[in-house]
Amino acid sequence: MDATDPVPIEELTGEIARIFTAAGLSEPAARVVAESLVDADARGIPSHGTMLVPMYLERIRRGSVSTEETAVVVSDVGAVATLDGRNALGQLTGDQAMRLAVEKAKQYGIGAVTVRHAFHFGGAFRYALAAAARGCIGVAAANTRPLMPAPGGAAPVVGNNPLALAAPVPGRAPIVLDMALSEAALGKIRLAAADGRTIPATWSTDADGIPTTDPVAALAGMLLPASGPKGYGLAVLVDVLTGVLSGGASGPEVAGLYADTAVPNDCAHFFLALDPAHFGDGFHERMRTFADRLAASPVAPGYDRVYLPGELEALRHEQARAEGIRLTPAVRAALAEEVGAR
Repeated sequence: MDATDPVPIEELTGEIARIFTAAGLSEPAARVVAESLVDADARGIPSHGTMLVPMYLERIRRGSVSTEETAVVVSDVGAVATLDGRNALGQLTGDQAMRLAVEKAKQYGIGAVTVRHAFHFGGAFRYALAAAARGCIGVAAANTRPLMPAPGGAAPVVGNNPLALAAPVPGRAPIVLDMALSEAALGKIRLAAADGRTIPATWSTDADGIPTTDPVAALAGMLLPASGPKGYGLAVLVDVLTGVLSGGASGPEVAGLYADTAVPNDCAHFFLALDPAHFGDGFHERMRTFADRLAASPVAPGYDRVYLPGELEALRHEQARAEGIRLTPAVRAALAEEVGAR
């Protein structure tokens, strides 16, 4: 296959699953992790896709990520639970936690599960969409090491903590919002650095706190919050819902993903599911009407349609299933190296 050819989703998923199986995961667990990463690429979110494979593997080899495949239940009372992720790959404990949250929502109307001693779980959209697939409204969030300053601050105090929400819509893909609370995810800056591209000056500062378009300088600096104080405030509250609420790490207690890979990341996660059936009848019909109304919005000059939140990603996923995924040269080379070392 030519290096510029798109790779079929199933072929890419299978190869990555084999890489993780060789690293010590069972075949089912390796498949879950592979599907999560490839799905992010397919949706046009490469910062949470296969570019992460080498870092995940390095952490497994150095012992900061375990090959455990389930989290341990620390507490489980009514509609809420806390799990200990045991430094396992976050896709495995994240799926477990959201399944539990949905089960609780079906019983109580609401289910909330936190995970401490966790690791990167890929795209937060995965877990919100998992709840939506079972007819629930889903929320997923994680904390990261401090990467952003407070407005007016000169030092990073809070992470670019991801937050995702999804709601089911009959006859349509779910409405889904997935965002980092910085102006751009750190993974996007790493991709730009690997590809030799510049970045917008609104994404990050250099080490002196000056906005920069150089991704290499940005990696030594600070991310900028999305919408200034709004993004900062949301990031603070996500740290509360994840690290503080779970009894896990928060703020500077969370280690960097690309820092010392022998040191556990020790992030924390939060999952929430709401079952609309417990809130009265007619939710799904109202969601259909609501979504149809949004989709029928008049368009501005130069545009042919508007999109619901998450719709572009869903369309990209459909296209990728038909045409395959185009990987950057840097990601292709890194994967080829891991295949060769297997």
